[in-house]
Amino acid sequence: MKDQDNSPRSLTRILGVFGALAHTADGMTLAQLSAALDSPKSSLLTLLRPLVAKSYLTHDGGYYRLGSEIFRLAADIVSTRSFPRLIRPFMQQLMERSQESVYLAVVDKAAGCVTYVEGIDSPQPVRYMAPLGAPRPLYCSAAGRVLLAYADEAWRERYLKTVVLKPMTDRTLTNRSLLRKEIAKIRETGLAVSIGQAVPGAAGLAAPIFDAQGQVPAALLIGAPIDRFERELPALRKLMLELAKQASGIFQGTSN
Repeated sequence: MKDQDNSPRSLTRILGVFGALAHTADGMTLAQLSAALDSPKSSLLTLLRPLVAKSYLTHDGGYYRLGSEIFRLAADIVSTRSFPRLIRPFMQQLMERSQESVYLAVVDKAAGCVTYVEGIDSPQPVRYMAPLGAPRPLYCSAAGRVLLAYADEAWRERYLKTVVLKPMTDRTLTNRSLLRKEIAKIRETGLAVSIGQAVPGAAGLAAPIFDAQGQVPAALLIGAPIDRFERELPALRKLMLELAKQASGIFQGTSN
């Protein structure tokens, strides 16, 4: 029986193609790939054509080689794994200069939430603290709103149309129209502020971190008790913009 493109065996063969080509700089012919993977040429050809069309592979002079898209994917994987380590010096500086807790947040699109993957606690006796890995709603947390604001438009629109705006506190913004205005403001200013909307008594200020492709894989967050946060907000805004720009610069070759 002829393999279907979406069968588990076909997916295994695609991974096998990438693995085989990763070990040769000169590329491989269809016959060589067929022998290496013990797979019929006709079945392989069905898999190879769309991979070439999408630039995951190149086909030139009868030889298949890894394409630009697979290298981009590999770079993204490496970047994601090393992201917290690369950003931590900026988080440390942000904490020392603000004296407040600082977190690195990423979006979980499948769950529609934001997650803190790295954090440095404030040295002050009264401080904001959040467990790493704990989810927060996108619509009411500062980091969540930043990641929502800079997500791809199609996904953001689906989220905004379907999310249930459940009040987390008596301050939570649950008006969809006002939330859209807030997201537009974030894109204009590069900052998101949430005061008592996600956690009672706590406030947050967040900014995007841009990668080399201009995407936003993560956000920096300062979290603090409301009274101290509101008092220091002007200075915190200035500080956050400065450090978020520097953190983005390491992926764009402009950090100093």
